[in-house]
Amino acid sequence: MKLSVIIPVFNEEKTLMEVINTIRSVDVDKEIIIVDDASTDSSHSILDELSRKQNIKVLFHDRNTGKGGAIKTAMAHIKGDLVIIQDADLEYNPRQYPALMKPIIEGRADVVYGSRFMKYNKRIYLRFYLGNKLLSLFISLLFMKHITDSYTCYKLFKKEVFKNLNITSNGFEMEAEITAKVLKKKYRLLEVPIDYNPRSIKEGKKICWKDAVVGMFSILKYRLKRIK
Repeated sequence: MKLSVIIPVFNEEKTLMEVINTIRSVDVDKEIIIVDDASTDSSHSILDELSRKQNIKVLFHDRNTGKGGAIKTAMAHIKGDLVIIQDADLEYNPRQYPALMKPIIEGRADVVYGSRFMKYNKRIYLRFYLGNKLLSLFISLLFMKHITDSYTCYKLFKKEVFKNLNITSNGFEMEAEITAKVLKKKYRLLEVPIDYNPRSIKEGKKICWKDAVVGMFSILKYRLKRIK
């Protein structure tokens, strides 16, 4: 199966090339789709050069729309059988792709989440851990499905499932929207443990407590909303 890797990018000049080179080294059939969300650092020039390379599709936004907006832009260009979202920092290791793909290839799932909390990791910051656990618990209670890590970046889908989610969110609330719709549409969701190397706010981590608040409202909205 061919894997489409979507990389939303906003000011990731320090880690961008390492992430891309690591993805290239992973032994799976793949395509790389990168969306630069109006970066103001050298990410744009790096990607402009990369756009001339084979097997890499680079798209540019004129204005910053958020992670969800970047993913929606990439959606029209997907050619693979499976789709995964990859952040452009070094928190998530692309070498874990085969383990994430395996349950779908074996016919056991339609969607696979890479959970950061199914194995012990002493490097996870307490406030981010508690925020993610709160959101995951809220989803688990509202949808009657145990989820350990609803806000993981590593969400891998069958292409038809991903496109059928009809994502509308532009910001990080997209994570809540995706999980709510996956559960409400009764897709088979499986979590697998992954390694995770968190960075600090000083190092460029963009999500904050406000995103958790928005996430709570988004979860409730999509639980109550009729989804087609």
